[in-house]
Amino acid sequence: MNVIGTFQSIFLLLLLFIALFGFLARRIGTPYPIVMVVGGFLLSLVPGIPNVALNPDIVFVVVLPPLLYAAAWTTSWRDFRYNLVSIFLLAFGLVGFTVAVIALVAPAIFGGFDWRLGFVLGAIVAPTDAIAATSIARRVGLPRRIVDILEGESLINDATGLLALQLGTAMIVESRIPTALTGFVTLAWLTVGGVAVGLLVGWVVDRIERQINDAPIEITLSILVPYAAYLAAERVHASGVLAVVACGLFLTRRSARFFSAAVRIQIWSVWQSLNFVLNGLVFVLIGLQLPTIRASIRGHSLSALLMDAAIFTLTVIAIRLVWVYPSATLAWMVRARVLHQGETRPPLRSVFVIGWTGMRGVVSIAAALALPAALPDGSAFPQRSVIIFLTFSVIFATLVLQGVTLPPLIRALRLAGTAGPSCEETEARRIILEAAIEHLRIAMTADAGKSQEVYIDLIRHYEQRLAAIRPADDAQPEPTEHDRYVELSLEALRVERETAIGLRDDGRISDEVLRHIETELDLAETRLDRRGDD
Repeated sequence: MNVIGTFQSIFLLLLLFIALFGFLARRIGTPYPIVMVVGGFLLSLVPGIPNVALNPDIVFVVVLPPLLYAAAWTTSWRDFRYNLVSIFLLAFGLVGFTVAVIALVAPAIFGGFDWRLGFVLGAIVAPTDAIAATSIARRVGLPRRIVDILEGESLINDATGLLALQLGTAMIVESRIPTALTGFVTLAWLTVGGVAVGLLVGWVVDRIERQINDAPIEITLSILVPYAAYLAAERVHASGVLAVVACGLFLTRRSARFFSAAVRIQIWSVWQSLNFVLNGLVFVLIGLQLPTIRASIRGHSLSALLMDAAIFTLTVIAIRLVWVYPSATLAWMVRARVLHQGETRPPLRSVFVIGWTGMRGVVSIAAALALPAALPDGSAFPQRSVIIFLTFSVIFATLVLQGVTLPPLIRALRLAGTAGPSCEETEARRIILEAAIEHLRIAMTADAGKSQEVYIDLIRHYEQRLAAIRPADDAQPEPTEHDRYVELSLEALRVERETAIGLRDDGRISDEVLRHIETELDLAETRLDRRGDD
């Protein structure tokens, strides 16, 4: 009972810290991953704070699948496919380059390391963290193409990094070096098998979802899906990461047809909260790992380790910067000359930003902690504590150093906000409204004079919305009737809300009735707020 009580207390404290750090991040305008890692680090220095060790099994099995699924769900398949060459050169090429370079330089930098331990260390720090980089990129308004590439890279490179770690660990534990053919076959099965399992799970869920229209059931099913895809792929020794990504990309396109409007609103709210809590949890826990890591390196010189950590962090950052320039040129040549995508050569400043967004996160620390403590002969896994310390140092340094400097760097390079207004969205809205108006006019004619006033009023409403959508090259006109319509409608909704609350306070309606009315008013107000912004 005491253990359960301690666990409950720690869990509640973690949730409290997540909420507080999230609030602080919003107030100071800093991406929350940075604030939570720093906050967790500072908390670990407070006397009496319990030592909360990060269990790698919990990260890989409990936390990682829903985070990957949420990231895949918000990724555009069209943009992912369009940028596939650039993404693959980072997710596969850069991971391989990172592992190879660190395997070569680690013996020269760190005492007691051979190239096999360097291989393991490189595989651990190769994957980048999706949330840290893209949350900053979106906040400062990076061009959408850069954000798409960063998101696509971080969705896939977890799988390639974990594969490299699997091969590197086998070289040390089993004292054997796998052949190139073995590595290729393993990579092929992890990739093909993982994608196949993910698509199969997605197809089954698609069939099931079309038979259901109940928000609680569908929300529960959506939380179950990433775990089902991950565990099914791991059971057949394929990539659970790629299975979750493939399943998410498949279902996000299908969801437009099998989710009702009410379910879509509710499920999006649930996943936003779940995504925030899980991300906050892992970033705070990363910061809280200091006591565990400090205890593991007691037999080493701290000053020497800090110097090694600084050199290693700079090496990891430099490796990415060295890779991105030739890979960007190669990607441009393939996309422009082979795929005929009409791409222009990427500007050097954009390439540098992609190189600077190499922040590491929870996958790296979980991979380091997952290293076996002992070899089959009973001896300790060589340099395990040093590998964990170096990994923690790279995560902390890249999140804080690169995360804090990225916004001013983007502004200095004049990349912030260069994406401009969403012409694609404006054009889509125009086409949608014109189609609705045309449908109403045809229906009015077919009704042969019935309900003419209703049709005319509704068509006028759509025409006002259409008039509010202005082409980018038009001069800004005076406020339209639609603007006044939005303003008056919001005022009327506020009166409705206050009146409904007054009826509840007077005991004339129940809280349940008020909640139903509030839901309708909230949806209407959200729509009007969005139109006003447009």
